[in-house]
Amino acid sequence: MIGWDDIYKVVAAMFPLYVALILGYGSVKWWHMFNSDHCDAINRLSCYFIMPLFTFDFTTRIDPYKMNYRFIVADVISKAIILLAISLWANFTNKGNYPWSITCFSLSSLNNTLVVGVPLMAAMYGPLGENLVIKSSILQFMFWIMILLLMFEFQRAKRSLDSDVSSIDTRKRTSLLILTKIVAIKLAKNPNSYACVMGLLWALMSNRWNLEMPIIIKGSVQIMSRAGAGVAMFCMGLVMSMQEKMIECSAKLAVLGMVLRFMVAPATMAVGSFLVGLRGNILHVAIIQVSKTGFHSLSLTYVHKLLASIA
Repeated sequence: MIGWDDIYKVVAAMFPLYVALILGYGSVKWWHMFNSDHCDAINRLSCYFIMPLFTFDFTTRIDPYKMNYRFIVADVISKAIILLAISLWANFTNKGNYPWSITCFSLSSLNNTLVVGVPLMAAMYGPLGENLVIKSSILQFMFWIMILLLMFEFQRAKRSLDSDVSSIDTRKRTSLLILTKIVAIKLAKNPNSYACVMGLLWALMSNRWNLEMPIIIKGSVQIMSRAGAGVAMFCMGLVMSMQEKMIECSAKLAVLGMVLRFMVAPATMAVGSFLVGLRGNILHVAIIQVSKTGFHSLSLTYVHKLLASIA
């Protein structure tokens, strides 16, 4: 049974994040402290310095040799179900279209794994929840974000295909090769790519040979990474404050976004979890971590803008 102490732990873990978000929102909307150029500079600071070190710091804490492969397979199955359903909807229904397929996939599959997930799961399930969420974030960034970028590039290519190309098969092969290269270049330019890979390499070496990170390096990383969650939520507040309305879409689309986040995502994860035989707290973590969110389920348009910015 859930007690008041458990509820307080969750509230105590999540409340500071939304304090940072409200401060970011209010600094522009109410107090007029920053203009658009200032907001862009703060977002760049977060993107190129704070968040990569934040990602690296958490990635180095895992033990790759003790991966829960059932949890990973369940995550892959759940997202594969969503991809299949979205693909069928986009290709075989009158209302289906590619841009909305990307938005629906991002809403039902991707989340604020480290920023929101770590404090929430740590408060609810302790080290087990924190460890599983970090591993989920590595899988998300190294695989699912790459697929999302590839979907964005296909969308752009679809708009600019040359109608003079005579061979459809040749065009498809050329497009796929070019798009794959574009995605690889974008990932190579993303500091989080290096942070995730380097963190995983250090985790492999440190757990294999019992290495300890030098204090001077650990301190240099943590002095920036400790600000990661707060700055990320603050930046989200800045972006929200720059919009004319906090929720730009209609109430119908907002409800659709919530259904995708809070019903479709947990349901598909539950299917994947039962197929691989997850039980107990691991099953609970698997289902809860896919539905957690940091305000971005409230507006499909807002989500689409944020995701488009990384492509």
